[in-house]
Amino acid sequence: MSSSQKDSSLLPPRILNGSKKEEEINYDNSLRPRSLDEYIGQESIRENLRVFIKAAKIRGEALDHVLLNGPPGLGKTTLAFCLATEMGSGIKATSGPAIERQIDLLVLLKNLQQGDILFIDEIHRLSRVVEEILYPAMEDFVFDRVVGKGTRAKSRRIPLPRFTLIGATTRGGMISSPMRDRFGINFNLSFYTNEDLKKIVTRSAGIVNTKISEEGAFEIASRSRGTPRIANRLLRRVRDYAMVEGLDIIDREISDRALERMGIDVNGLDEIDRRILECLVIRFNGKPVGIDTLAAYVQEEPSNLEEIYEPFLLKMGYMAKTPRGRIAAPEAFKFFGKKPAGEYCEQGLLEI
Repeated sequence: MSSSQKDSSLLPPRILNGSKKEEEINYDNSLRPRSLDEYIGQESIRENLRVFIKAAKIRGEALDHVLLNGPPGLGKTTLAFCLATEMGSGIKATSGPAIERQIDLLVLLKNLQQGDILFIDEIHRLSRVVEEILYPAMEDFVFDRVVGKGTRAKSRRIPLPRFTLIGATTRGGMISSPMRDRFGINFNLSFYTNEDLKKIVTRSAGIVNTKISEEGAFEIASRSRGTPRIANRLLRRVRDYAMVEGLDIIDREISDRALERMGIDVNGLDEIDRRILECLVIRFNGKPVGIDTLAAYVQEEPSNLEEIYEPFLLKMGYMAKTPRGRIAAPEAFKFFGKKPAGEYCEQGLLEI
């Protein structure tokens, strides 16, 4: 095992209610697949990666730099660690906000071995100064450092081992074009199907020695918003209810009862989702709502709405984004038993 493997650490991405507790991190890490064969879902991405990995091994080179884009909890960090396993490489993990100075980046890069992987979560939050220093590191595997000040300043070029940078982002649009262009492999992770999530829940239940029926696993999967991290979190909570009630297996009935008590409906909507829809449909009757107004109404950070809640609501047809703001889509009106109104009717997008 290389030194980089020994020192590797996980900086977990956020879940619905913010940062994870240490207990949740350990739980999720125990469920994390270690290879592409264990990784469930994202079939097209996995098959493409197998080709790129095999080609890199044939050439005896490091894998090209990889950019993974998608909402939180879809497995970007897990995929990065699977790639390290497939390449037989060490991996170091950090996040964009943690790299505050050029020297922080240099220390990370100098500690890599030939062919190792540097994983940067939330790469869209790198400072501009650090990002510009990263360009030559990615292209030419050198670190350009200015030593001294004023007329005595000199540029020193420090050679680096050939490494693979894997960047993960929930805000792909915030990554600059020069940065994006330096990634040879670029994937957008999509929400998971209920069938894939059922497989994930069943696998996770086996790892934590919990019996679960197919119907129980599917009930959890169908309310997990297409997101593996949420599926594993809900499995943990449903397991708590089953243990307290003295049940030796998680079936559909206990899954349904537990999730309803937690305020998660059959569509996977929680309390904040419902407040968002209430704001769009009831408060503003389908008219455009700015993100700051919406955030104030539901008492959440605007960034949380954009990164965590909006992708699922957009996918499910509850919300639409326009140049003037967020508007309620047909499914949102249907949720409240109302006819579509506001922007959709004004633009003639629907007939009522």
